[in-house]
Amino acid sequence: MKVLLSGGGTGGHVYPAIAIANRIKEEHPEAEIVFVGTAKGIESEIVPKYGYELKTVTVQGFKRKIDFDNVKRVFKLFKGLEQSRRVVKKFKPDLVIGTGGYVSGPVLFNASMNKVPTVIHEQNSFPGVTNKILAKMVTKVLTSFEDSHQRFPEGTRDKLVLTGNPVRKEILMARKNSARRNLGITEDKKMVLCYGGSGGSEDINNAMKLVIENMVKDDIAFIFATGKYYYEEFSNSISDIQLKPYQRVVPYLEDMANALAASDLVIGSAGAISLAEITALGKPSIIIPKAYTAENHQEYNAKSIEKQGAGIAILEKDLTPQNLNETVFKLLGDKEKLIDMANASMEIGKPEAIDLIYNEIMNIYKANNKQKVSNKKENKKEVVETSQGSENNESEPKIIGIKKK
Repeated sequence: MKVLLSGGGTGGHVYPAIAIANRIKEEHPEAEIVFVGTAKGIESEIVPKYGYELKTVTVQGFKRKIDFDNVKRVFKLFKGLEQSRRVVKKFKPDLVIGTGGYVSGPVLFNASMNKVPTVIHEQNSFPGVTNKILAKMVTKVLTSFEDSHQRFPEGTRDKLVLTGNPVRKEILMARKNSARRNLGITEDKKMVLCYGGSGGSEDINNAMKLVIENMVKDDIAFIFATGKYYYEEFSNSISDIQLKPYQRVVPYLEDMANALAASDLVIGSAGAISLAEITALGKPSIIIPKAYTAENHQEYNAKSIEKQGAGIAILEKDLTPQNLNETVFKLLGDKEKLIDMANASMEIGKPEAIDLIYNEIMNIYKANNKQKVSNKKENKKEVVETSQGSENNESEPKIIGIKKK
């Protein structure tokens, strides 16, 4: 089994691809798996760490305005198409899977043109431009939000399958009681987890200063990840506040599984994978989508969670220390509301997402492999019949003519 995976640009595109690759390897250790990405994208760091080979191609997204830089990107696109064609031709994959980002476009386009079965996985409520284009030519489209279906081209709806976003095993296996023991937080305490994505969020950081001050006063446990870039500045800004051992400000969340499982309320941005992790454990949330993301997808993600009663969305432009503080303490003081939100979150969550994704992929692989086997049998049958025909001809008596003198 030979699988080509392509996705890059952000961790939100790369980590689902890693999760899919890992699951295929678990079930099929003999499988050959190769990734295609860019040399400068985050995939160039992440993919090799997980032990997978990465082939790099040249491609870059287009700007909204027309300028000379966009002209250069057109040439890069053609170069990327040719490089992708060579990768597909040389590797000869049985299946090609794209998880988003500009790099997946040329790869899946070439695979589709060569009649290789193709699958795309869309993590967000608002599909990216690349995936909306690819949806018309791929074999199957796996989605993570039900309301994303209406945003795909009409002619592709029969290809759509709701699977959800894959969540890491350690998060799915984490339990609140043991997580709190590991973190030194007693069961009677309220606990809040806050993070602004892997890089942090300046807007969330600014709003959290007041919240932290009041959580310290009310003896509420919390873990707040500022992002490495903002950590020193933020720590200095709250240096006059005396934190207890169960009140932590950290640059980055090394142990997301325990932090998430131990929490009563989560505050964070609206990255698709973060939301998948939050809902997989059924956590109530305050979601603050980052502005200026591609197609504004984080706002769509946040509104989808809010619409289903699992969280409260606050847009960055509306975020203030006062309204965040009010929302946090209103929720912490309303136990029934938190329970209702937790139940709604659990309803949305798809801890089985990786199983659903794997099953869809394998159904496509088996169907195509069956066709391959069938074609091989037909070819073999034709060869045998031709051979038998030759033998029959040889066994027939030959008529020897008499030459006239």
